[in-house]
Amino acid sequence: MMSWRQPPPPTMQYELRTSAKIWAASAGMLVFALVYLVLAASQFLASHCSAASNATLLRRAVSLDPGNAEYPYRLGHFELLAGQAPQAALPWLQSATRLNPYAAKYWVDLAVARQALGDSEGEAQALARALAAGPRTPAIAWEAANLYLAQGSTEAAMKQFRTVLENDPRLTFPAMNTCWKIRPEVDYLLANVVPPKAYPDFLEFLISKDQAQASAEVWEHMVSMRQTVERRYLLGYLNYLITHHQPEQAGRVWRQGVGLSGLEAYQSSPENLIINGDFSLEILNGGFDWTHYKVPGVGLGLDPSETHSSGRSLRIVLDGPGITDAGIRQVVPVEPHTSYQVSAFYKAQDMDGAGAMKLMVQDFYRETPLFLSDDLGNADFWRQTGGAFTTGADTRLVVVRIARVPAGSPIRGKLWVDGLQLKAVEGKAGQKETQ
Repeated sequence: MMSWRQPPPPTMQYELRTSAKIWAASAGMLVFALVYLVLAASQFLASHCSAASNATLLRRAVSLDPGNAEYPYRLGHFELLAGQAPQAALPWLQSATRLNPYAAKYWVDLAVARQALGDSEGEAQALARALAAGPRTPAIAWEAANLYLAQGSTEAAMKQFRTVLENDPRLTFPAMNTCWKIRPEVDYLLANVVPPKAYPDFLEFLISKDQAQASAEVWEHMVSMRQTVERRYLLGYLNYLITHHQPEQAGRVWRQGVGLSGLEAYQSSPENLIINGDFSLEILNGGFDWTHYKVPGVGLGLDPSETHSSGRSLRIVLDGPGITDAGIRQVVPVEPHTSYQVSAFYKAQDMDGAGAMKLMVQDFYRETPLFLSDDLGNADFWRQTGGAFTTGADTRLVVVRIARVPAGSPIRGKLWVDGLQLKAVEGKAGQKETQ
């Protein structure tokens, strides 16, 4: 009979193998943790050192984390700008571009260093790599444009300035200022540098430089393109034209601009040259609409509870000395040697003080009174006031306002005004005497 030998129990051998595996795994995890901690600590220290404005600490950051392209870049950037040492910056910037050739700013600084060292070919190559890495990045385009200018490559610089103007509103004014200094030609800049969306900003820039003719050319381009114009640009241009004695151009721009700015309701008509004379529209506070300004002792408001011509009137609350007018006026284009009729409706209560408030029309530039109404005294119902006047030989703009006569005298009370109207009178040359 065959007998079978039973194998020895495997319990002890299994326990030994299991214990060995556990110890090996634990040791491996411990080593991994130590390596991770060392790497993390090195990266932390490198990051801390790289934030310093100190060449020694920046070099330590590079040595602690040699694979991070940002650290040699920062060291090279520091040597280039703070140290004014392009030769010392060069190897660090080269190292940064080798570690990360896709960071455009690394190539820009390398181009600057090459330029400072007189290496034109190296500069051109670095600049080309910068633009390839960030072709639509305005900050890179700005740096590239200025490097091209330093090379004397004006056309290449202008191309980069266009990229700046297309992508970064914050650099709009300095870019336009540089381009205008280099080539102050409106047609060239509009065709090659300034994109259509930046035309209004270009107009604003030219106004700031008091370039009247150039501003007019830009405006004509905007009109021909039927380009939408924000209200602030239209009002800014109108105020510039008015204050610079260009009333004819101002009138033309207003007629063209209200349609481009969504202000079609603010057009005058032969029946009434005053815009928004019934105060039914928002007051624009500029252009040829009403302009208001702070006058001590005067409070202005639009009152829907007291109306004559529309859903609200202008309320003027008076209480104080030193008042010269109500703090609201409108500039109106007119023709010289022409008779006009002006009128308004008013109510007033509790008016007290020597003299009164009056409706006044005067030449804008000469400030010569052309018409002065009767007193706008107490009236518990709507009354009409007005009369005729004739413009002078060179009168192109008049101002319509509510004046205090005598100016500066104390006055108190409430006044409501509505339905202001101004129109030419055919075949009449009479003029109301000023009072």
